[in-house]
Amino acid sequence: MCTSSGQAASLLSILNLCRAGDSFIAAATIYGGTVNLFAVTLKKLGIECIFVNADADEAELEAAFRPNTKAVFGETLANPALTVFDIEKFAALAHRHGVPLIIDNTFATPILCRPFEFGADIVVHSTTKYMDGHAVQGGGVIVDAGSFDWTNGNFPDFVEPDESYHGVSYTKEFGPMAYIIKARMQLMRDFGCYPAANSAFLLNLGLETLPVRMRQYCVNAMRAAEFLERHEKVDSVNYPGLASNKYHEAAKKYLPDGCSGVISFSIRGGRGNAVKFMDHLELASNVVHVADIRTCVLHPASATHRQLTEEQLAAAGIDGGMIRLSVGLENIEDILADLEKGFAAID
Repeated sequence: MCTSSGQAASLLSILNLCRAGDSFIAAATIYGGTVNLFAVTLKKLGIECIFVNADADEAELEAAFRPNTKAVFGETLANPALTVFDIEKFAALAHRHGVPLIIDNTFATPILCRPFEFGADIVVHSTTKYMDGHAVQGGGVIVDAGSFDWTNGNFPDFVEPDESYHGVSYTKEFGPMAYIIKARMQLMRDFGCYPAANSAFLLNLGLETLPVRMRQYCVNAMRAAEFLERHEKVDSVNYPGLASNKYHEAAKKYLPDGCSGVISFSIRGGRGNAVKFMDHLELASNVVHVADIRTCVLHPASATHRQLTEEQLAAAGIDGGMIRLSVGLENIEDILADLEKGFAAID
């Protein structure tokens, strides 16, 4: 089911399962806007999000589940921490508790990772990013694997008659399609967050080149990550494609064909040097957007994640010197030369 934005897709994926008084679990490293959606806006609706460290051991993760927990949510590649989510581990954990696993697969796209093959039940994407690739439309999508058993006793809204829609029982009438049909009949009808026809047309154009573009994004990003890892003015680089990265083994499992074009790295000297570096780039665009055909940079702590507390920033793996680099499809030598211009401007 296509939506008007990636945030709309994330919102409806949860509202289709939870009502006031319910809870769900999410990885602490997810996108800052989604953190605010889950921690603040949904809280006002009476739905609690329990944030967990996705790298915690199973005993700690088990302790996060409650009788009213209805789902688990994580990102294949976290934005901007670039952590790799262990889909199989969380799928097994969620299923032991009779709830579905929802995966935001925006950065990976279906070209680099197919979460259903690792046990996920529902996948969401912000199509505004790589799926479009050209920054010409805003959109999102919810994809249902059709494999979860909604009759297990935890989801009466799927089984009992829906008086707002002619008394239909979604599981009885639609079987494996119960989740996505309920989302369409109830939530899309009530919220009206469907994409405009022209947006859908532009998205379809972008999808036609997605496989070719994703391959080149990965090639360019690997070159850039290696360059940054060697640079004397860089404290750390987060890119799972690097052999030195904490998530490299997980990336080989879940992202064997590449880790997207997004890199996060921390500049020595903290926030001041990060801002100065970005101000002296000429090819790269300083924009909030990411996963574009153009190379883009962003300072997460003062932009996409500025509403987070210091504790939340730390949990998301973000410090003042961190820059999110979205490597585009320009000539890689031009991209590296531009990065060197930024470095030359700082002490």
